[in-house]
Amino acid sequence: MSTSVSPDLVASGGPAWLEQRRQNALASLATLSPPSASEEIWRYSPIDSRDLLAAERGRDLAPATPIAAEASVTMRGSQISIVSVPDGVTIERLSEADTAPDIADLEDFLVALNQATMLDGVCVRVGRGQLVAEPIVIVHEVTAGFSASRVSIDLGEGAACEVIEVFVGGDDTTISLPVTETVLGASSSLLHSSIQLLEAGAWHLGTIEASVERDANLTQFIAGIGASYDRCRNDVALVGEGASSTLRATYHGQASQVHDLRTNQDHRAPKTISNMLCKGAVRDESHSIYSGMIRMRHGAIRSDAVQTNHNLVLDEAARADSVPNLEIEENDVRCAHGSTVGPLDEDQRFYLEARGIDPDHVETLLVQGFYASLLSGVSKTAAAIVRPSLDTRLSVVSKHG
Repeated sequence: MSTSVSPDLVASGGPAWLEQRRQNALASLATLSPPSASEEIWRYSPIDSRDLLAAERGRDLAPATPIAAEASVTMRGSQISIVSVPDGVTIERLSEADTAPDIADLEDFLVALNQATMLDGVCVRVGRGQLVAEPIVIVHEVTAGFSASRVSIDLGEGAACEVIEVFVGGDDTTISLPVTETVLGASSSLLHSSIQLLEAGAWHLGTIEASVERDANLTQFIAGIGASYDRCRNDVALVGEGASSTLRATYHGQASQVHDLRTNQDHRAPKTISNMLCKGAVRDESHSIYSGMIRMRHGAIRSDAVQTNHNLVLDEAARADSVPNLEIEENDVRCAHGSTVGPLDEDQRFYLEARGIDPDHVETLLVQGFYASLLSGVSKTAAAIVRPSLDTRLSVVSKHG
């Protein structure tokens, strides 16, 4: 089955290289079928309940609620405002750039659809040896209807910086389809956060792809708070010897939300290291999905990978599915994976209540403690953006309890 994209969604304009990539994406889409929950990579998801190609191009909404950080770049469809650029950094619109990283997996339907329909995007480049002190904050003000944003991050050898993407806005008609491509040169270091705070009825289907060269280090933080269906696919390819990646991810589901995280720790070179920890909670009738893969390719000798997913289920009607996976082609490697799904510890609850803590607040304290260790390991700016929304959720848990 082939896919035909509505002319209303197909984007055009910009330099020849950008137009060529759009054409490559359209050619790929013609050979692909739309995603279906019958596929393993969409298992447990509600993807069949909405036609991604039937959406109308995005329309403006009222300005989104400000976040607890000053934006360096604001993106609203093709309207891109570059507010500030730190020393040693170049930030360009894709429509004005000479080129941009190209590691997009056009065999992935969502990535190909994004590339065919993106009106414009942003390329962040950090020059060789440049150490950027302040974080670069990219605010995506998501519109109604269909929107496809694109961010490319390119670090030169020995460079270091922090990039935080925040998604705000949207409504019940929103289908947000962002893609972030990240390329880390040798011995570089990137701290990247993706924080989703969309309105309750929106759909957010994000993809983050990264390529990490020799001795480079990638540290990521993914937080899903808003949207009715919140999906993020995170693929990290450790392509150079000694490359390393760390991922911390979290979500908190309420009402009938679905939080869906798919990760791929792809070890392609010797002595590479990856560590993934995801901690999330669901209550009411919400649902979380985690599916992860550690791939140890032939030649990735002496590599080390860890994959861990912990879930709190706070109501009987809530549900958490966790599916860790390993695919190992090399003998001299070390891999560990595991997951837990269950309610709050009754012994901990009894301990707090026996010491005079109001039972209505015990659950909130325990859930706060569950998240605390994870949030303590992310950047201060990213944590400051997430905490107000998470605290709001936890105050509802207290009333709920």
